[in-house]
Amino acid sequence: MSDGRPTVLVTGASGFVGRHLVPLLARNGWAVRRAVRTPPHDENDVTIDTLGPTTNWRDAVAGVDAVVHLAARVHHRQEEHAIELYHNVNVGGTLHLARSAMDAGVQNFVFISTILVHGRSNNGRPPFREDDTLTPRGLYGMSKAAAEVGLRELVAGSGMRVTVVRPPMVYGAGAKGNFALLEKAVKRGIPLPLADIDNRRAFLSVENLASFVLHRLSHPGRDFDVFLVADSEQVSTPKFIESLARAAQTPPRLFWLPASLLSTVLKVSGRSDANDSLFGSLELDLSKVATIGWQPPISLDEGLRHALNQWSP
Repeated sequence: MSDGRPTVLVTGASGFVGRHLVPLLARNGWAVRRAVRTPPHDENDVTIDTLGPTTNWRDAVAGVDAVVHLAARVHHRQEEHAIELYHNVNVGGTLHLARSAMDAGVQNFVFISTILVHGRSNNGRPPFREDDTLTPRGLYGMSKAAAEVGLRELVAGSGMRVTVVRPPMVYGAGAKGNFALLEKAVKRGIPLPLADIDNRRAFLSVENLASFVLHRLSHPGRDFDVFLVADSEQVSTPKFIESLARAAQTPPRLFWLPASLLSTVLKVSGRSDANDSLFGSLELDLSKVATIGWQPPISLDEGLRHALNQWSP
C-alpha cells in the first residue's frame, strides 16, 4: 500500500498505452509503480533493464496489489530470425513475471494480449469469441497465445486472479504502426485506392482500453478470464479512413480501384499480410464484456479526434 492507496505495477509504462493508462490509474486512487528501462523519474518507479525469464522482479512486486503487463516484443525487422527473442520476452518474460507476482502475494494480474491469437481476419466465419479455438498468426500472435496458455496453467488454484485482454488495433495520440501511416497519409492528402473495400473491422481507442483495464482492476472477477475489447462501432476500412479524415478536418481522398487488383499488387510486392488488414473483416462478439458492466466511454469519432488533436490524458 502507498498512502492508503492500493499499488499497481505497470510494465511498459512509458510506451503508447502506458502513457495513457498511468495517469488514469493515478486519478482513480491507485499508487502507480512504473517499470521503466531508463532511470526512474519518480520515487515509486523501478528500473527493469530487460524483460525475460531471468528478470529480477523482487523489488518491483513487493507490496503490490495488482500488475498490468503491457510490455512486449511487438515488431522485429527479421521476424523469421526472432523466434527465440519473441519467446523469451513474450512467453518466458510474462510467465516469470506472473510467477514472481504470485510469490509476492499479488491479487490481480492483467495481461494485454492481442486479437492476433485468433488470426488476422474472420472472413466467412462468425465474429470472434473468447472461447474460440486459438489460431494465431505470426510470431507475435503465436507468442501471445503461448503466454495465455501458460498463464492459465500457472495460476490455476493459486488465488491470483488473471484477466487476459485481446484488443484489435489500438489507436490514439502517439500510436505507431498502421495507424500512424494512415494518419500521415490522410493529413498529407495522399489519395488512397481503398474505396472498393467492403469489410467490417473492430478498432479500439487507447482511452477505451485504459478504461477497461481500470474497470477490471476494480472488478477483478474470477481466477482466469479472457475478454475481447473494442469500440462499440465496427466499420469498414474506408469508413474508418473517412472518420479519420473528419477528425483531421480534411477530405478523405479515397478513390476506386478494384480490390482484387490491389490485393494482387500487395501479394506480388511481398505484403500479403496487408491484405488481411486492409481487405479482411475482423469482427468481434462483444457480448461478454457487456455482461460485466463495462461500456466504451468514447465513440470511434471521439477517439479519432483525441488521437489527431494530440489529446493528453
